[in-house]
Amino acid sequence: MTRIPRRRPRALILLAAAGLLLAACSATDTTAGTGRDSAAVPDPGTGHLHGLGIDPADGTVYAAGHHGVFRLKDGSATRVAGRYQDTMGFTVTGPSTFLASGHPAPADPDARSPHLGLIRSTDAGRTWQTLSAEGEADFHSLVQAGDVLYGFDSQSGRVWASTDAGRRWDKRARIAALDLASHAGSAARVWAATGTGLERSTDGGRTFRPVPSAPGLVAVEEPEPGSLVALTPDGRVLAARGDGPWTRLGRLPEGGKATVLTAVTTQRLLAADSTDAVYESADRGRTWMLRHRPATGSEHH
Repeated sequence: MTRIPRRRPRALILLAAAGLLLAACSATDTTAGTGRDSAAVPDPGTGHLHGLGIDPADGTVYAAGHHGVFRLKDGSATRVAGRYQDTMGFTVTGPSTFLASGHPAPADPDARSPHLGLIRSTDAGRTWQTLSAEGEADFHSLVQAGDVLYGFDSQSGRVWASTDAGRRWDKRARIAALDLASHAGSAARVWAATGTGLERSTDGGRTFRPVPSAPGLVAVEEPEPGSLVALTPDGRVLAARGDGPWTRLGRLPEGGKATVLTAVTTQRLLAADSTDAVYESADRGRTWMLRHRPATGSEHH
């Protein structure tokens, strides 16, 4: 008698794929998920951080990483709503309003795809709704510049742009970007930190040209039109107007390699390093105070 093999449910296949993707981008524990048994598996913490922001509704600092979105207060990080989604792109766009991207938690029973596409929360990360590109895009950088939303999609290696709050997208230049920056006052100008330098677009991300004077940068922000602040891999905080020259403002405290920079205002900056420590500066990066340090830290990507 011939035995017909049973087909695995599609949902299980998708969840397995999501688990493999998470394992590929992080060396941290990937067993955490929705409804996990905290007594059986230790909490993995934030995981590698990819985004920082401040909610203008109440001034709370948020950090987004491989194991969820976290509220930072009094040196501790509290996971929002017990959600373990792998948050690769993250930005705060208004009071209690966040945009994000990445992958579902490996144990999420509702996961439909290994790529979340663009998701939005209007209640400070408690719940999320899918806006677009589910199953297609994995945005590692999201930038709101006035009426234009830019995203760097790691799957296509392209800058995407949307003029309807992320519901529809125009796929633009292909570039090896680690971070994007733009400003509402000059939304057609887009900056891309590449790790080895900086590239600039003046046509909304359709084409890019290298900025000759720029050093290797891992993160860049444009808090004012034409005024840049950026991080080098070794944690130096640099500033420039337009094409430079670049001046050194300060340096992150000794720890891991610099990874994340967010300009809340021209003076107030948030940053993180590869040990997942979070720092804040009130003087444009000249001095920094520690906001959160995980109990154990290791470099992971």
